[in-house]
Amino acid sequence: MNLEERISKIEERNKKVELDKSWETSLVRRICIMILTYIVVVIYTYTIQKCDNIFLSSFVPVIGFTLSTLSLKSIRKLWERNR
Repeated sequence: MNLEERISKIEERNKKVELDKSWETSLVRRICIMILTYIVVVIYTYTIQKCDNIFLSSFVPVIGFTLSTLSLKSIRKLWERNR
């Protein structure tokens, strides 16, 4: 592998790292996490109504965060295309 190829690969990696960093701190990502977590909490609250079980109630943020991270992949692809 010659020097130009090595430099090219390093530059490509740097672009990917910069894009990852931009995504992690982006307002779009934060807003999506907030919205998706809010939706999960609303559905949960509507379904359970009144829950005195703290262990069951503790699942709300876990489920909301997990769902938001799973669905953010498609939102991230859109964000990257528009960036």
